[in-house]
Amino acid sequence: MRGWRSRHSTRRSPTGRGSAALNVSDSESFPPTVGLTTYRQQVKSGVWDVPGGFLPAGYIDGVSRSGGIAVLLPPQTADARVAERVIDRLDGLILTGGKDLDPRSYGHQPHPATEAPARDRDDWEFSLLRAALRRRLPVLGICRGAQLINVALGGTLHQHLPDVLGHSGHRIGDAIFASTAVDVRAGSRLSRLVGRRVEARCYHHQGIDRLGAGLVVSAINAGVIEAIETSGSDFLVGVQWHPEESLDDLRLFAGLVEAARVYARAKEGM
Repeated sequence: MRGWRSRHSTRRSPTGRGSAALNVSDSESFPPTVGLTTYRQQVKSGVWDVPGGFLPAGYIDGVSRSGGIAVLLPPQTADARVAERVIDRLDGLILTGGKDLDPRSYGHQPHPATEAPARDRDDWEFSLLRAALRRRLPVLGICRGAQLINVALGGTLHQHLPDVLGHSGHRIGDAIFASTAVDVRAGSRLSRLVGRRVEARCYHHQGIDRLGAGLVVSAINAGVIEAIETSGSDFLVGVQWHPEESLDDLRLFAGLVEAARVYARAKEGM
């Protein structure tokens, strides 16, 4: 509720990593609205088996436990005006994981290991991202979301990392997340969020190849780009790993929510 003020000035960090940097009155007076993209696929619920929007709860919990309001954005008509209207009502955007991007979106033919594309989702999320970038809205890309950021800015992907690396260490089996240590570049925005080294939960067989315009590498592991961010001052961060799979560490979600909170305040002051 806007205008509410707590008698307490501090609280335990939502990240699980020390004291919160925010005043609790600020945090609870300005809960930012964060949009999360979703899958569109067959969903079973009781006796029903129907097409539906779907997102693992870890994404939603990551936002809500970090002080944000989670809003789901299922694939729909990729009309620029629709995307603009949606983005105008958000303070932050998370591009979530999911199926491989259509390789034609970065000028490549499909590799035999590349999944059949979900073009409706691709088109919708490209439209949302373009609208978000025009407004300098804080954006966090997770796995597929990081790749989408790179492709939207003119970059390309390795369609099958085992062909490049000679092993399948980033996706070790169906529905099994690999755990790996990722080195974060000193001085990057990502390092200010998670430090110089992070234990990452990975599940991807594709990776970033050529960087998109204005992007820099902020984390790497054994020659694989694990995180990117803008070289400018905006909050535009993409990670190849899955922070929603380990909610004992909320630092990435908390960083996005804090950037969204700052954006919301600035928007209200216009």
